Amino acid sequence: MQTTFEITTHGQGLYEFTRDVTRWCEGDGLLTLFVQHTSCSLLIQENADPEVQTDLQNFFSRLVPPTTDPSMSYLTHTYEGPDDMPAHIKAAMMPVSLQIPVNGGRPQLGTWQGIYLFEHRTAPHHRRVIGYLSA
Repeated sequence: MQTTFEITTHGQGLYEFTRDVTRWCEGDGLLTLFVQHTSCSLLIQENADPEVQTDLQNFFSRLVPPTTDPSMSYLTHTYEGPDDMPAHIKAAMMPVSLQIPVNGGRPQLGTWQGIYLFEHRTAPHHRRVIGYLSA
């Protein structure tokens, strides 16, 4: 069973889509999620305290700043703006696919876990995540 989750982003940040995934799942199996883009990532992360998402975004922005930062002057891929190559670097550091067991139609996430698309670009984007549930 396969589907595509469409996620519209409004700039850098974490976008939770756990409810969409849970509504789609049925039966038992292994859920694989894969994002079809090279400048965003997928994460399973705490969904109770929004400060976690803020801190993660701030950490990665500090770790990999835009190419306008003097520390990033060695980067050459700047055709799509100062956030483009840093977005690719962040996506290379984080997962672009996830696997989650499903039991009784429910992803077996922990109490405080949610599924997020982590947008690394500053401009809005329309992202696609492929979901595949194998029995």
